[in-house]
Amino acid sequence: MYGAGLRKWWALAAVNLCVLVVTLDGTILSVALPELAKALSATESDLQWFLSGYLLTLAAGVLPAGLAGDRWGRKKVMLVSLAAFGVGSVVCAYAPSPGVFLAARLLLGFAGSGITVMAMSALTVLFNDRERAAAVGIYEIANFLALPVGPILGGWMLTHLWWGWVFLINVPVVAVGLIVGIILVPESRASRRPDLDLNGTISSVVGLVVLTYGLIEAGDRGWTAPITLTATVGGLAILAGFFFWERRLGNRGGQPMVDAALFKSRAFSWGAILSGMAGLCIAGLLFSMPQYFQAVQGADAMGSGLKMLPFVVGLIIGALPASPLAKAIGARATIAIGFVLAGVGAGIGAVTSAVSDTTFVAIWMAILCAGVGLALTATTSVALSELSVERSGIGSAVVQTFQKTCAPLGSAIMGSVLAASYQAHLGHAGLPADVAPEIRHSVFNGLAIAARLGSVSLVRKIREAFAYGLDISLLATAGIALAGLILTLVFVSGTKAAGHAGAAVAEGSHAGRG
Repeated sequence: MYGAGLRKWWALAAVNLCVLVVTLDGTILSVALPELAKALSATESDLQWFLSGYLLTLAAGVLPAGLAGDRWGRKKVMLVSLAAFGVGSVVCAYAPSPGVFLAARLLLGFAGSGITVMAMSALTVLFNDRERAAAVGIYEIANFLALPVGPILGGWMLTHLWWGWVFLINVPVVAVGLIVGIILVPESRASRRPDLDLNGTISSVVGLVVLTYGLIEAGDRGWTAPITLTATVGGLAILAGFFFWERRLGNRGGQPMVDAALFKSRAFSWGAILSGMAGLCIAGLLFSMPQYFQAVQGADAMGSGLKMLPFVVGLIIGALPASPLAKAIGARATIAIGFVLAGVGAGIGAVTSAVSDTTFVAIWMAILCAGVGLALTATTSVALSELSVERSGIGSAVVQTFQKTCAPLGSAIMGSVLAASYQAHLGHAGLPADVAPEIRHSVFNGLAIAARLGSVSLVRKIREAFAYGLDISLLATAGIALAGLILTLVFVSGTKAAGHAGAAVAEGSHAGRG
């Protein structure tokens, strides 16, 4: 019904290429910020919003995208999202002002949410139970590749080409995705056309935007800052109201955007939750490791990207065997092994010093990421195994919501731990009184001041303090991995998978199959 032979795998390749571009757009911008500051006369606040605005709309758009796909057709939503992503990329490249550029970035975020949700939904539509775990592994690899490739590719392009090509590179990929999507991806929608649920849509978007903004601010200003507390608590309150409304609407016989019956399946619920926890284990690395490589080891932007290659290699090494391993030993054991590896890698990394060998750092980072790749692929497959074609749109959106919010949450948690530990370690380092606050503010500020003062000893102290902060943040990562392991052992069934990872944990109500 949904294509035979190689057609579905070619369709998956095209879909994954588009997902790669969406993820790439979130990482490649970091190295382009200095050029954007000059080209657009952008302020520091503008630059922060160029990054944060994309993450906000990417997270906020997932639930409406899932509803739209179930209502109007998932292929249509994917193609419209691709076209919008292409338009937003062109506007970014030729934006005449920071305001226009930011508007285009917000459009890219909303379009990207539609692409990623519909891509995950396609895994349910295109592939049967036996094939889906392998397809999920390939899908996750496409996401993983963008993490180090973004800074490397961006650094090369900014060195040799006009900065606008950082965005124009998306256009041919979007064109390929549109052509292949039209030809190979089948149309699907819910047989019972869901209502628009305007109250649910608005409250979910506003709640996720406010919560994500609070988490971003927590990473910048700390958890006790008034704006952080207001936004985080406010976002959680709005989302609580959203879930109350959805449950009430369902109890009254209406059609809520998120059907509470989905969560009656423990496989779906814990697959989604644990996939978010697996993501938390690496979100902090994306924040801390580029700083470690550049500030402590002295690498440039491209060199920092190259040093992140063990990150993606580890993720791929973990993702590839997830499907056969789940078939052999069951999903619970597979996920548990993933969290154990992540915890071991983080524990080894917690003894990293300012003079640690590059090989040592690469080894522990690869171990940690291999564990995350294994756990993330298996948990995603578990959640998707409970979705029928009928509910693949909104169900995939729920899974994406957990995964999209883990990035700012992980960065905020690890960033806060690292900053507090860095500052505490410097508190005993005998800093010059007139510049101590600036040195404590960030490692790069500190190194700039130390260079201006010509103090080699101060440079050493600052680098040692940052390495200490990194170690403490990795201990926090190990704690998250331990929590994921415990939750897996308690809430995931230990039955061996019959043909896919998700079958191993299917228990409770199977309402998710529609």
